[in-house]
Amino acid sequence: MENSFLKLFRVPETREKIFRTLSLLVCYRIGFQVPLPGMSIEFIQTTSDTGIFGLLSALSGGAIGKTTIFALGIMPYISASIIFSMLTKVSPTLEAVAKEGAAGQKKINQWTRLCVVPIALVQAIFIYTGVFLTYADQMVDPSMQDHSTRLAFVVIAGLMGGALLVMWISELITEYGVGNGASLIIMAGIIVNLPSSFATISNNPDFWQTLMTMLGIWIVTIFVVVFMHKGARRVPIQYARLTRGRRVYGGQRHYLPLKVNMAGVMPIIFASVLFVIPGILFQWLGWGRMERIFQDQTGFIYVTLYASLIFSFSFFWNRLMFQPEEIANNLRESGSFIPGIRPGVKTAEYLAAVLTRVTLAGAAFLAAVAVLPNFVTEGQGMTTQMRYFLGGTSVLIVVGVALELVDQLNSQLVMRQYEGGGEAKQKGRSTSWTSKEGD
Repeated sequence: MENSFLKLFRVPETREKIFRTLSLLVCYRIGFQVPLPGMSIEFIQTTSDTGIFGLLSALSGGAIGKTTIFALGIMPYISASIIFSMLTKVSPTLEAVAKEGAAGQKKINQWTRLCVVPIALVQAIFIYTGVFLTYADQMVDPSMQDHSTRLAFVVIAGLMGGALLVMWISELITEYGVGNGASLIIMAGIIVNLPSSFATISNNPDFWQTLMTMLGIWIVTIFVVVFMHKGARRVPIQYARLTRGRRVYGGQRHYLPLKVNMAGVMPIIFASVLFVIPGILFQWLGWGRMERIFQDQTGFIYVTLYASLIFSFSFFWNRLMFQPEEIANNLRESGSFIPGIRPGVKTAEYLAAVLTRVTLAGAAFLAAVAVLPNFVTEGQGMTTQMRYFLGGTSVLIVVGVALELVDQLNSQLVMRQYEGGGEAKQKGRSTSWTSKEGD
């Protein structure tokens, strides 16, 4: 492992990509030190990491409720990407564009960037009305408190500009760096909050007990997440054997991997965002009892509804992204089949049944990872950001991005070694040929 890590920096191309990625991530974090015009620099929002704002901050890599230009983070770009991912599966027109290859994907990416602007506008208005107006006396500079129209324009324009800059940085990382830029930005936003969370609980009399509990939960959760992330149901695919004279073509057996956690973190994100909406509505209506029900993360009603939403979104997302009928038609057109299953409708039914069983296991895993840490961290004196990190959403994001990053770096090393081996072999062949000629 150490040898492979050192090899990354010995390859000039990979070393430059790593340094570019780190530099762009540093630029991204610098944006959180730039306050919005008209905001109070001395303001420190102590309650912005609770409720929906803390959740959205954890999911977007931003700092919603803070007076910085990057407060929205990558959330508008992620929202636009999710929308177009779903539309390409639902709309026949967009599906046809997506099947055009690189040109079609370029069009989809361009439309996604354009869609970020209205989404960022809506989210900026939501943050302005939900956070900045609520804490105007503390967050807004006294010289701007009497100019509500100017304040709204400055805050909304600043948040939109910051969201577009974050999108640009993420695309630069994807194109010139290592890994997916949006995923790395979200992971960086989650990890960067850990030092402040440790500093918050350092004065706790039970600091060491809390620390050991947190490390134990963290290690177990990561082990389970990695195990399930790598787990897959391999469906055998047999290619038809063709005979042309004395030669036999095809006949190889391959496998169609159906990942256990095919939906990734998307069901937890959808369930979390939708689940906090009733709590906010009950808070505005003044229904304290109903509000407490939706805020009690270890209550029976909370756990039941939350797990049900995760199961529902898991089946919805997997069925939308993996379509058995389309896979069955592609297999039949390519002259391949599943051994023991007739091509066409029977293959689609078999794939649908396998997908249902795999999704059931994946949804149960997501529900357990999202719910169980709440019971263990209850009463441990941890901050909300740390509880989000130990919860299912943050751990799935961090571990998933880390595994994808490691796989991509390993593939670059393997490709580099393959190219070097090919050059060495070619050089050896030319040397032996020259020696034969000399003889």
